[in-house]
Amino acid sequence: MTKGQNFLKGIIKENPVLVLVLGTCPTLATSTSVSSALGMGAAATVVLLCSNMVISALRRVIPDKVRIPCYIVLIAGFVTMVQMLVKAFAPALDQSLGIYLPLIVVNCIILGRAEMFANKNKVVDSAIDALGMGAGFTLALLLMATIREVFGNGTWMGIEIPVLVDNNISIMTMAPGGFFVFGCLIALVNKLSGGKNAKKSFGCAGCPSAELCQKAQQYKEEM
Repeated sequence: MTKGQNFLKGIIKENPVLVLVLGTCPTLATSTSVSSALGMGAAATVVLLCSNMVISALRRVIPDKVRIPCYIVLIAGFVTMVQMLVKAFAPALDQSLGIYLPLIVVNCIILGRAEMFANKNKVVDSAIDALGMGAGFTLALLLMATIREVFGNGTWMGIEIPVLVDNNISIMTMAPGGFFVFGCLIALVNKLSGGKNAKKSFGCAGCPSAELCQKAQQYKEEM
């Protein structure tokens, strides 16, 4: 896989939101407005980039038995730094993201890339993977937020859209509207790909815990 393919896979073939269906909670919660979606996407990308690079650099140092706790500690440290920076320089964004900013620590995308890619590849490749996944996550959030804000509030980035601002569909900014848009986008991506991405991603090969499952199965067989 070339570096270009490594980057693009996170945007198209292995989009973390619309193909791998990871990070669903922050996706639905922060996609009610474009500004919140961009903020969440940027914050998650920074954490993903930093954690991937550090985990890749330390992959031969971190003991295999305690790698998951070590990953979580590293990710939590970067999330804390990002949260402090957002609080200091973008308090409005911090208020709009609320609890979902610190909850980046448990975002499946970040831990999944650490386990599935960063601990098996070099620092540069891990950084490219993080940027691609972060871009894919941000683009999916932006697309969802655009649809929900335009039709739900009649605005885009706070800019009022004539006609729609007085005839908005308020349910689009609520949980049912979020699930509806999310499902429609997943169906659209699945249709455009002919179902190939979904079949590949939802198998064992596309699961971050595939290696752990195999080891557990071997242990049971030995017992």
